[in-house]
Amino acid sequence: MLEKIYQSIESIYPQMVEIRRYLHQYPELSFKEYKTAQYIANFYEELNIPYQTGVGGNGVVATLEGAKPGKTIALRADFDALPIQDEKDVPYKSKIDGVMHACGHDGHTATLLGLAKVMKSYQDKLPGTIVFLHQHAEEYAPGGAKPMIEAGVLENVDAVFGNHLWATTPVGTIETSKGVFMAGADRFEIKIQGQGGHGAYPHETKDAVVIGSQIVTQLQQIVSRRIDPLETAVVTVGVFEAGNAFNIIADTARLVGTVRYLNTDIQEQIIEEIERIISGICTANDCSYTLDYKKGYPPVINHESEATLILDVASKLPEVKQAAEVIPSMGGEDFAYYLQERPGAFFFTGAQKEGNPYPHHHPHFDFDERAMSIAAKTLISAYFAYQEK
Repeated sequence: MLEKIYQSIESIYPQMVEIRRYLHQYPELSFKEYKTAQYIANFYEELNIPYQTGVGGNGVVATLEGAKPGKTIALRADFDALPIQDEKDVPYKSKIDGVMHACGHDGHTATLLGLAKVMKSYQDKLPGTIVFLHQHAEEYAPGGAKPMIEAGVLENVDAVFGNHLWATTPVGTIETSKGVFMAGADRFEIKIQGQGGHGAYPHETKDAVVIGSQIVTQLQQIVSRRIDPLETAVVTVGVFEAGNAFNIIADTARLVGTVRYLNTDIQEQIIEEIERIISGICTANDCSYTLDYKKGYPPVINHESEATLILDVASKLPEVKQAAEVIPSMGGEDFAYYLQERPGAFFFTGAQKEGNPYPHHHPHFDFDERAMSIAAKTLISAYFAYQEK
């Protein structure tokens, strides 16, 4: 039956492209994906597949029960966009100013909707139950996965699988890991309160720019000098705001950054080091500070058996030239929460578009749409393989 399903996926591929391009033109930000959620719900309504809306927020969950007994397996796609101006010159360019699908979530949604339409036609031969998880708000912590899980989407689910179209990897590549696959991702914000004054009289001030600069420099030494070289971590300051005139010494500064890690012990060590560095520098400069550290998504840790299953089924697809285990990515993903609750695996589907070298979260981001059919085939292959476990 799988070969026939593959053929059906190929036949519906043009509709997947149509869905993806429509969604690309009408993106919505995290926690504001109302029209996208309604679009997904309408699709399942037309298919006559039972669904729920408003799950954990804007989530949509559809359930296709097969005619034959079997396991219940969830397949997940996210559908939120990013606050980025779309700068591509394509017919399906975003029509929403300052909002763009710059990470492929439109493709994830189109993949799962297309697969749902295909599998509806095989319902009378289908063993088990497919749960289609359409998750909102992956891009912005606290994310949509956790509230959807709390709403009960994994009840009676035996395993869960998810895919990410990966625009920096060639089409025909499937990548995953049999353990840690993606990093934990945290956010921190530091506010420094110094003492402003005239640029000509620095001795009468506590220069927040200089103090902030010292903190930025010292934070870079956490990974290079405080963390075991055999561990993996990132500390990045992405925002430094201070001052508003060339001849005024700033009294306040604001630093915002991210911490990435694979090991929770390293996460705790970094938090301690950040606090120690800020406290020491501010004490030395006789100023005050606040640190707001928010723990974000935990690491994505695949289950070995399910990750092996993904590699096995992908390697049998003619379109897949390489199915490989890779080192972890330092990107974050709230798919991690599903894997804390159920066996499963997350994987990358190569989607590099010829002539478009831009990475995820870039204003020119795009992907090769052929990857959607490969992702659909891999997901449904994993579904059937898991039925036999």
